[in-house]
Formats: sequence, structure tokens, C-alpha cells
Amino acid sequence: MTRTHLTGLSLRDLEYAVTVAQSRHFGRAAQICGVSQPSLSEQVRKLEDLLGVRLFERAARRVQPTLQGERLLNQAERVLIEARHLLAMAQQHVEPLTGELALGAISTLAPYYLPHLLRQVRSALPKLSLRLSEQQTTALLSALRGGYIDAALLAMPVPAEGMASEALFYEPFSLVCPARHRLLSLPAINLSDLVDDDLILLEEGHCLRDQALSLCRLARPGSRQATSLETLWHMIASGEGFSLLPALSLTWREGMAELVGTRALPDGESGRIIALVYRNSDPRGPEFKTLAAILRANLPAGVELRS
Repeated sequence: MTRTHLTGLSLRDLEYAVTVAQSRHFGRAAQICGVSQPSLSEQVRKLEDLLGVRLFERAARRVQPTLQGERLLNQAERVLIEARHLLAMAQQHVEPLTGELALGAISTLAPYYLPHLLRQVRSALPKLSLRLSEQQTTALLSALRGGYIDAALLAMPVPAEGMASEALFYEPFSLVCPARHRLLSLPAINLSDLVDDDLILLEEGHCLRDQALSLCRLARPGSRQATSLETLWHMIASGEGFSLLPALSLTWREGMAELVGTRALPDGESGRIIALVYRNSDPRGPEFKTLAAILRANLPAGVELRS
């Protein structure tokens, strides 16, 4: 049997090419990889020469994998995942929950929960260094599948193929509206009351948007959308409309007390489950379970455990 020589094949070059395929842009890929664009482009070209295959179609405003390049890049992604597993397995035998862990979080959770999480980790796991990032759910799942992050804090449910999850807590939603809005005068709030045209949502791509629409089935969202949860808060404070927001985002809002009113929702299912999600093929599965248990043991105010 002929042995294939691997001379010249670099994991780093594979990472460059896979990042270009995921970002569809050489400049953005260079930023992600922490190198200059000319250097990344040259290494990708050398990889193409080594493989004897053109991996990408290059145009002025568009980069996309060729048909044959798509197959090879999918395999390259699997090679990178296994290489990271190799390093993780070696480190796991030295000492669990040490070293660097890349953790992503959805952007409607990250600013409000990650400071609490960091305090817990520093106290309970002083040898664990977290590399944090925040994005929308789709981008986090893509990064997780590609091995660019190790785990993610997501709102359930998420596509389960190839993924394992550990539920951390239930975060209820509250009605948030301008201070003199008609909804604040009701003796009790029911989801059927949320039928106004002034429902404000996050822009498409945020899972919180879909959850709010699902709860407000009779509501007709207006044309106004917010790019972030903080922008949405300020739109409500200026009288633009109302929304349903997660409990952790309600903290530290004393400066808006005269402009914004909040009401609890009576339905115990008006909220979301936040879970720690990771690849079920990751050998650090037991470590992620341990991390989840540590996080569940000291929850921030406003959320609760759900069996």
C-alpha cells in the first residue's frame, strides 16, 4: 500500500481556507485568523497548489467555494475538529477544566449574564481561562460545529444534530412598555392583551424575536425593529412601543424608572431555557457537565432552576 506523504500540508493553512469558506470574504477571514489579508491569501493559494485543486471562485465582491472545493473544505473542517480534539484530550489527562475555553453566548444574554458567570468561574475554577464572544444563534452554532468555539450559551431548543446540552436555568420574560402605556393600567396581564400594533421586536436573526412572536400570537408587530436589546430598551423609553424582555436585562435600570414600566406575565411558560451547548463528540463532555453544575449552583437573581 502506498503511503501518502503529508509534507507541506499545514493545519494552519486548512484553518485559513475553512475560515474563508465560512466568512465568504478574505478580509474578514484574515481578521478572524489574526493575520494580514495578503498573507492569508498567499497561504490559501499555496494550499490550492499543493492539492492541485482550485478551492474558491474569486470575484470582486464575492468569494465562494468551487464544487470540488466544497467537498475538500468540508473534509478540512473535520480534520481541524479532530486536531482540536487531540489537544483537548491531551490537556484533559493533565488536569480537567484548566487552560483556555472558548465560550460563546447569544447577544441577548451575554451582557447581562457573563459578568456573573465570570465571577463564578474565577472563584471555582481559577485555572480555567475563558475566551468569550457573543453572536446570534445561527453564527454560534456554525462556530461550534466548526470547532472555533468549545461551547455556547443558547436559548433552547436548538438543532440537536451533533450537539449535547446541559440546561442551566429558566429566564422568565416581562412586559416592558412606556410609563403611561395602557397595558400598565390593567389589573393583570394576559398574553391575549398584547394585540397592539406597537409591539417592537429585535431584527430578524435574534431568537428572542421568534420567542416574542410565538408568545404574542395575536399581536401585529409594527414596522419598528431594534438592532440590539439595549437599543430596544431606549426605543421603549422614548415611547415607541412595548416588548417582552428577559429577566436578566431588567437589572440596573434605575435611570429609566420614570420612563419605563414593567409587569410580570402570569403564564409560567413565558420565558426561555438557557443551556450550555457543546458538540457531543467533544471528549470534554464530563467537564462541560461539571461546569454546568457549578453554574447552576449559584444563579443570578431573576432566574430559576427547572427540573
